Amino acid sequence: MITTDFVPGSPCWLDLGTPDVQGAAAFYGSVLGWNFEAMGSPDEPEGGMFRKDGKIVAGLGKLTEQGAKSAWMIYYSVADADSTTRAVEAANGTVRVAPTDLDEWGRMAQYTDPQGAQFAVWQPGSTKGVELVDVPGSLSWTELYTTDAAAAKGFYGSVLGWQYSETEMPGGGGTYTMITPGGLPEERMHGGLMELPEQQLAQAGGRPYWHPVFAVSDCDEAVAAVTGNKGKVQMGPDDAEGVGRLAVCLDPWGAEFVVLAASGS
Repeated sequence: MITTDFVPGSPCWLDLGTPDVQGAAAFYGSVLGWNFEAMGSPDEPEGGMFRKDGKIVAGLGKLTEQGAKSAWMIYYSVADADSTTRAVEAANGTVRVAPTDLDEWGRMAQYTDPQGAQFAVWQPGSTKGVELVDVPGSLSWTELYTTDAAAAKGFYGSVLGWQYSETEMPGGGGTYTMITPGGLPEERMHGGLMELPEQQLAQAGGRPYWHPVFAVSDCDEAVAAVTGNKGKVQMGPDDAEGVGRLAVCLDPWGAEFVVLAASGS
């Protein structure tokens, strides 16, 4: 489970890059019950914060990188962004954004792993991370689709200190790797990774990628909100034994996310 103590290697923040800040704010407000707190001009905001029940659950910003596609970026907590950057380079990853101070809030950096998936880290200052997780309307899991699971495990293990456990997918669907911060018990697992052939990663042009899983009370209601607000459903809703009912979705600008009504919720 994801918690807000944000030990090293655990997910602590996420933000969405989009070409339409106001449209994305309205979409996720309808799907996840989020309220948007704009930064900059109220009429043409450059970004802001999403809140659920008054607590920050994610960030939102206007895409500025030439040719960039709308996507969610997941940040993992680290003690030292500079040493993490050196570990990324030593493990043949790429530094997209060098460690940068964001006032007193903290220090961030963004990377690409050797297979092509983008992720980020956050060295906390006054801001540790999001304020609400693992309840409906908030982040409950992070997931990597990759073309080489063994290489991904080696890379993230060396960079973020993760430990892994394996489970077989139902129906002979392959192996799913579950991720836990180093030194913690499996009940603190916060994500998973799965190997897929390049042709099944068309959403990202064949490149591996991370996506967030958001908890919802009712998966079918969330899916109806997605499609009713010009989003799309890539897969589901389906029931996953021991996990819950889930669907893989796209927002109207192509950013992928999952909605999950966990078993027993």
